[in-house]
Amino acid sequence: VQLQACGGGLVQAGDSLRLSCAASGRTFSSYVMGWFRQAPGKEREFVAGISWSGANTGYADSVKGRFTISRDNAKNAVYLQMNSLKPEDTAVYYCAASTRRSTGWIWRGTEDYAYWGQGTLVTVSS
Repeated sequence: VQLQACGGGLVQAGDSLRLSCAASGRTFSSYVMGWFRQAPGKEREFVAGISWSGANTGYADSVKGRFTISRDNAKNAVYLQMNSLKPEDTAVYYCAASTRRSTGWIWRGTEDYAYWGQGTLVTVSS
């Protein structure tokens, strides 16, 4: 599986951005997909995840209510809509695919995800 993330950029606090992640491979629809981020000097952290069907989602407390993850299995794509951005959201954002079996559970650890995109930088100025 190859993942390609895009949509990052420089925005002001309060603005919105939509990240996209395009995936290759015929089994995309069976993967739990996640978005992670890594700020300078910090560890990579879970942001949001979505089950294979899209019926279940999970969010980090820091983004709950502001970010929305979605997927389109017909297009092999997953998205992250980010609203009300804050300077502390500044980071490189990565999409990731988990091959772990799930009946709806959203994996939150980096170790749960086998495939990673290259990352897209989001910078939020105050």
